[in-house]
Amino acid sequence: MCKGLSALPSSCLEKAKEMKVKLTHLAEKSNKHRAQEEKAPLDLESLLNSKAGLQAFHWFLRSEFSEENLAFWLACKEYKTMPETKLSSKAQSIYTQFINPDAPQEVNLDSETREALIDRMDTLAADMFAEAQQRIFTLMAKDSFPRFLRSPYCQHAVRGA
Repeated sequence: MCKGLSALPSSCLEKAKEMKVKLTHLAEKSNKHRAQEEKAPLDLESLLNSKAGLQAFHWFLRSEFSEENLAFWLACKEYKTMPETKLSSKAQSIYTQFINPDAPQEVNLDSETREALIDRMDTLAADMFAEAQQRIFTLMAKDSFPRFLRSPYCQHAVRGA
């Protein structure tokens, strides 16, 4: 019959207690690290501001044949930083590439936003594409981004970070 812990020498019991304290400390440290990782979830804005994340998201969208939204979002971002002398040609380029109904990479904008853009083509401003850019960002955040998070592209990007 088992005599329990009382049969063990006191030195063994002390060593066991020390090991228990050390293991508890390591477990707590591991749990804190895991909790910190979980508190910092990946969001689309952070992804787009990360070179590696942006590249992974781009490759993912390319694999789905839906990279036009990201290309439009990036073109609008670039447009905001351009000198006034180049706004007209860049605006026309964005319109031709993404807005025009015959555009090679037409983005999915609602008719109201599309019409507002067409009306503003004559009065250029750095924020002229802001609303359309936000709508496409929202579309990516609700549609493409959740699929990206479940994809091997995301897993690869996270491992590389």
